[in-house]
Amino acid sequence: MAAADGYPLLCLENPLLDIQGVGRLTEPYSDEALLKKYGLKDNDAILAEEKHMGLYEELLQNHDAKLIAGGAAQNTARGAQYILPENSVAYIGCVGRDKYADILKDACEKAGVHTEYRVDDVQPTGKCGVIITGHNRSMVTHLAAANEYKIDHLKQPHVWSLVEKARVYYVGGYHLTVCVPAILALAEEAAAKNKIFMLSLSAPFIPQFFKDQLDSVIPYTDYLLGNETEAISYSESHGWGTTDIVEIAKKLATLPKKNASRPRVAIITQGTLPTVTAVAKENGEIEVKEFKVREIPKDRINDTNGAGDAFAGGLTAGIVQGKSLDESIDMGQWLASLSIQELGPSYPFPKQTYTASN
Repeated sequence: MAAADGYPLLCLENPLLDIQGVGRLTEPYSDEALLKKYGLKDNDAILAEEKHMGLYEELLQNHDAKLIAGGAAQNTARGAQYILPENSVAYIGCVGRDKYADILKDACEKAGVHTEYRVDDVQPTGKCGVIITGHNRSMVTHLAAANEYKIDHLKQPHVWSLVEKARVYYVGGYHLTVCVPAILALAEEAAAKNKIFMLSLSAPFIPQFFKDQLDSVIPYTDYLLGNETEAISYSESHGWGTTDIVEIAKKLATLPKKNASRPRVAIITQGTLPTVTAVAKENGEIEVKEFKVREIPKDRINDTNGAGDAFAGGLTAGIVQGKSLDESIDMGQWLASLSIQELGPSYPFPKQTYTASN
């Protein structure tokens, strides 16, 4: 049931079912052997090709795989709702007409996230095979129905009313491969009505292979998020000639911007290294800050799949609540520290309450 006064946060991207192997230690079923068999890197995110299609069944048969609600921005939506008051988050994407879509919807309902899915009658719900090796994760996504999202769905009156009532939009960069017109519709609404538009780079292949699509959206972006490999990929694809994270953050912050009423904030996470932020000031100066991550004993780390999504969820929750950038970053790091102690992109229940770091 939709909230009468709408949801302050609206998220858009690709709803996926994560098929996450919990690991086998012996050949030929070790995670390392699986990476080698399918030509995968141990810390990467790619779109599936024909040669990867056997991976999903192999994870289920030989790796005791768990089925977990996934899709980066859907994880972020659940993370933000974990912190925010009830009825704060709506999520949009495309699923198939199948049991896997029901799993995703149920997970969102339990988290308190309102879903407004487009349902495709031809393609099955998208899936993401996840291979965990140590603290690294390799993700292989078969978009299927998620690739069928259409702007017509967004423009339906009951869906567009959610857009009009929202104050903050969060879009996962993976959607740049699916429906750029829908992203731009949200971006233009944000710029026209001085709302906040947030975008995640999502994966190194986005700046590399979807450069034009990304460049069409960045001028509208108030908060641009990425990790160090995504930031370096952006720098390489734009010929910046630097791998220095601080320099890349500064350049991202000062790219041309449609809505000049607020500065762009570039945020780059670096795993266990400090998170870097850069904010372009009116006087032309760029304010750069670094934030230490919350330390978690190694024996309490379950896996890192979804840690970046959790960070984005906490950060976004802070922005929705009007918190300072410093506190919003801390909220993101707090939620990420909880998520990596769970299996997959999940959050502990009963709910924990955010506490500021010392």
